[in-house]
Amino acid sequence: MNTGANASEQVVAEAQCPMLSVAGLTTSFMREQQWVPVVRNVSFDIAARETVAIVGESGSGKSVTALSIMRLIPRESGRIEGRVALSGRDLLTLPEAGMKDIRGNEIAMIFQEPMTSLNPVLTIGFQIAEALIQHRGLSRPAAETETIRLLDRVRIPAAKSRFHEHPHRFSGGMRQRVMIAMALACKPKLLIADEPSTALDVTIQAQILELLKELQREEGMSILFITHDMGVVAEIADRTVVMYAGQAVETDATAHIFASPSHPYTSALLAAVPRLGSMDGRARPMRFPIVDKMTGTSDDPTETPDTVSTAERPLLEVSNLTTRFAIRSGLFGKVSGRVHAVENISFTLRAGETLALVGESGCGKSTTGRSILKLIEPDSGTVLIEGQDVLAMNGRTLRDFRKRMQIVFQDPFASLNPRMSVGTAIAAPLLANGLATAAQARDKVADLLTRVGLTADMAARFPHEFSGGQRQRICIARALALGPKLIIADEAVSALDVSIKAQVVNLILDLQASMGLAYLFISHDIAVVERMSHRVAVMYLGEIVEIGPRAALFGNPQHPYTKKLMAAVPVPDPARRGIRREVANDEIRSPVRAPDYQPPVRQYREVSPGHVVQVWGAEWSA
Repeated sequence: MNTGANASEQVVAEAQCPMLSVAGLTTSFMREQQWVPVVRNVSFDIAARETVAIVGESGSGKSVTALSIMRLIPRESGRIEGRVALSGRDLLTLPEAGMKDIRGNEIAMIFQEPMTSLNPVLTIGFQIAEALIQHRGLSRPAAETETIRLLDRVRIPAAKSRFHEHPHRFSGGMRQRVMIAMALACKPKLLIADEPSTALDVTIQAQILELLKELQREEGMSILFITHDMGVVAEIADRTVVMYAGQAVETDATAHIFASPSHPYTSALLAAVPRLGSMDGRARPMRFPIVDKMTGTSDDPTETPDTVSTAERPLLEVSNLTTRFAIRSGLFGKVSGRVHAVENISFTLRAGETLALVGESGCGKSTTGRSILKLIEPDSGTVLIEGQDVLAMNGRTLRDFRKRMQIVFQDPFASLNPRMSVGTAIAAPLLANGLATAAQARDKVADLLTRVGLTADMAARFPHEFSGGQRQRICIARALALGPKLIIADEAVSALDVSIKAQVVNLILDLQASMGLAYLFISHDIAVVERMSHRVAVMYLGEIVEIGPRAALFGNPQHPYTKKLMAAVPVPDPARRGIRREVANDEIRSPVRAPDYQPPVRQYREVSPGHVVQVWGAEWSA
């Protein structure tokens, strides 16, 4: 027996064998006493050190594919068929005890929302150490030492001092880093990342993507990256699997898919990707091109009509608006600090105009929108709508005046009563304000549903019967019910898939063109903001650091923070994937100040007509 030759042949075979091979994967769930397939005949391979992206809209089967690979589908309600081989071993034939050894050791997974994966009552250090003790058999002291090393590895500042902190003390980006540290604890061969950056601000997303690429280079692991963002796919993936309705409709090298997509659905996804810089030379907002998912045919979008009012007085005038929240502590609730959420900001907005308010989470964007509507009581400043001071109004006067201003929130499902039909929800403001009879309200609801691209017969349905994009259209219809002149859209498209986002943005622009609406569009999605805004204001720590016409601000950004935001936007160009971006790992600073803190008096300079930037100090000079 030639054992040396056999060993050599085995090494060659392992080198040629993919790290992960998925063949004919079909996953079904029990519905009404029969198996209904939701993932059908999916096949792909992942080589050692390779990154493969699975891309598609919500409901396409991306996450179910990942859960099937990990065998996390409940046996009582789900069935997995096909072959899933890790280094040649079929995972679907292993006993459950064998899969427990695989999970965490050889395959690790990180999820979209880290707070659902982290135990809120345990410290982050304890949770990572437990994985090391369970899978690697380390002693408690050795596990704690290794945990601190892992936290340092994923660039968590002062890792040793933060070992004993609970998850709520970390920002979203830092919690995701904790999840990555936990996933890497046992040096897995394959990391499955299920939408790990979707819910993050653009700067934090850039940090996480660069961190994953760097750790992959150092550890030599393979990555299966699940996302609906084609910009992220271009940034990170060697090859891409495009999923639609539970099937893999296209699999190829990422560069080839971007250059020459073969399936109409892939073309539709790529057409909907907002590209920073695509508005160069265009004066007004522009609709997204919409590609038919089945035929690949596309409309030909043009610039929206000029709707901005030339009236002498703006529709909305905000002057020196300041909103702070007291932090109380001790037995008697003494004020121990204040959150300076909005600090002395001023801007105007004309009828038919869109002013985008951009910045990272915690910068004060949403608080600004709520303060304007007096949903939050500001500390000082004035908010004039058509010359009338909203902040001086109370009671019935304020309720009557709010007919002119409405808000659309980020999460449409949380905004709609699940026990109320959508027709009833849209009619509610009309009936509450005595603006229509029941019969008139029904007619108005039918008209509004049609106007936002739905059908009148949908009024009888309930929120859970609609997709996320349809629910957001319903919220827009409800906001339009009272005939407002101003709509505050608070991250209204941030949670939507890229193609649905394009449809909703087009709807918003069409409504503005037909109704002359003014929008305060609050967002952290810089590329979408460039597409649909007339003017842009950049917020940092409660202050506007730069404001101006969209073309001027994007064409000639001045403030270091504005440049940082733009540099972090993923570029949907696979050719740039090898370029390492210099991404700062710092977090946005805390807006909490001492009770006696007096903010500095800011100075501003005008760069060009209407383009104003805050003069910055030493903190931005490094």
